[in-house]
Amino acid sequence: MQWTIMATMGTVEKRVDDIAAMPRGGPDASWLDRRLEPRCQEYLDRDDVDERIKRSVVRWLEWTGDVCKNHERFAYIVLEEIADVPDPKILELCAAHGGLSRKLLEQHPTARVTVTDIDPTSVLNISASDIGSHPRTAVLVADPTEIDAPDRCFDLAVMALTFHHLRPAQAAHAIAEATRVAGKLVVIDLPRPPSLLHVVKLATMLPFAAVPFVHDEFISSLRAYSPSALRALAAQADPRILVNVRGGPLSPQVFVARRA
Repeated sequence: MQWTIMATMGTVEKRVDDIAAMPRGGPDASWLDRRLEPRCQEYLDRDDVDERIKRSVVRWLEWTGDVCKNHERFAYIVLEEIADVPDPKILELCAAHGGLSRKLLEQHPTARVTVTDIDPTSVLNISASDIGSHPRTAVLVADPTEIDAPDRCFDLAVMALTFHHLRPAQAAHAIAEATRVAGKLVVIDLPRPPSLLHVVKLATMLPFAAVPFVHDEFISSLRAYSPSALRALAAQADPRILVNVRGGPLSPQVFVARRA
């Protein structure tokens, strides 16, 4: 594989000529990390799965987000990024259940939130909830790789615990599109631990993989992008995009991409 050397945020990054072939562990992924590439999809991404199973996974994600206070913590992270914007316009991509958007509306009295998902059933369910009738929201079907909106019409776009569902080429397109319509994208997602720790984590989950939520969590862990992969995706989207990645090996990973 050939590389193009380029500068990003004061460091030398590698841009993958064939981004679709990049491993989730990034351009310099180890042999073991490359063996951890996913070979199947989550139930949420499959067309041959009973809709009731998909809805059970979405409900579990929403419930755990409420119980573990993830929605609240993620909303705080998002609002920190636009603390200097008085009446922010926020775009949530791949919202699934809308739990994050609900917290954004609660925590910011003047924020306007456009809640989207690529799945029409999810959008229908969100529209039927309290979010759909909220005066500061719009709920739409939207593809994160092809957003039907003008440049810079939002102050920030966010994807929470969903970015790993995108294949590398799709992920690069999503970064390009989100930073086009919003200028700044915040991705909060699963971390990709060091290879040996990752194997231990997966081994503890494997006995319970028949449970739909655990099944999807197991595969999601395999599909999570490493910091180096996220930087390569941003470089592929646009070399001018500035990137910051933070988070520990066992805590949510926060990836912020913005256009200079």
